[in-house]
Amino acid sequence: MDKQTEIELQAAAFRRLQQHLMQDRTDVQNIDMMNLTGFCRNCLSRWYQEAANANGIEMGKDEAREIFYGMTMDEWKATYQTEASPEKQAAFKVAFEENVTNKG
Repeated sequence: MDKQTEIELQAAAFRRLQQHLMQDRTDVQNIDMMNLTGFCRNCLSRWYQEAANANGIEMGKDEAREIFYGMTMDEWKATYQTEASPEKQAAFKVAFEENVTNKG
């Protein structure tokens, strides 16, 4: 497979993942994703931001999230986010430390 085709397939897979998380499974909470997999929608938007910045495109966290979510974080939270139990919040602190804080 040539490099351009590989890039196009990777981009298509990313768009499908984004659709799955943002349209098909809005019921799945970021905290649950982070606790189970070590990443969530916010991580994907951060990776998008980091890729933009690495390519000389100035982009902040809020802008990247709005691009990835298709709305502001406040809109997403008001529409889809539910209250997390104290147990989930405690597990999140561990998952965040292991997967985000220690990864740079």
